Amino acid sequence: MSSPTRYDPFSLEPVADLFQGFFRPMRSLTLEGGVPLSDIKVDVSESDAAYTVKAEMPGVNKEDIDVKIDGNVVSISAKAERSKELKEGEQVIRRERYSGAMSRSFSLASDIDEGASSATYQDGVLSMTLPKKKNTEQKRLQIS
Repeated sequence: MSSPTRYDPFSLEPVADLFQGFFRPMRSLTLEGGVPLSDIKVDVSESDAAYTVKAEMPGVNKEDIDVKIDGNVVSISAKAERSKELKEGEQVIRRERYSGAMSRSFSLASDIDEGASSATYQDGVLSMTLPKKKNTEQKRLQIS
């Protein structure tokens, strides 16, 4: 027999539960098949000259990925098509592979040089190298 749990008024657990519950409605939005809208997971690293972005997009064909760069905003979108073909006498018991569109946008601290950017897609991971635009020197306005 276990002893009853005592209430600890200094525990931060209720506060953590409050914040988890606050953000939960945003994460519950899903695509067809229960795939969360934020299904594109990204890792972003930065050097002095460029950003490196790795985005997980398993099961997507390279031709179905679209990347747009507008200043410092990067938008990634893709669509996944699954065959729903069944043979005579078969029925679906469980369907977890999804069909649909997904997208993700995020801002970076510096503008991106679109012309020098590059991307590859291999093993379900989109890898992008996004060079930063050269900062133009600020000119001091002469006041007369």
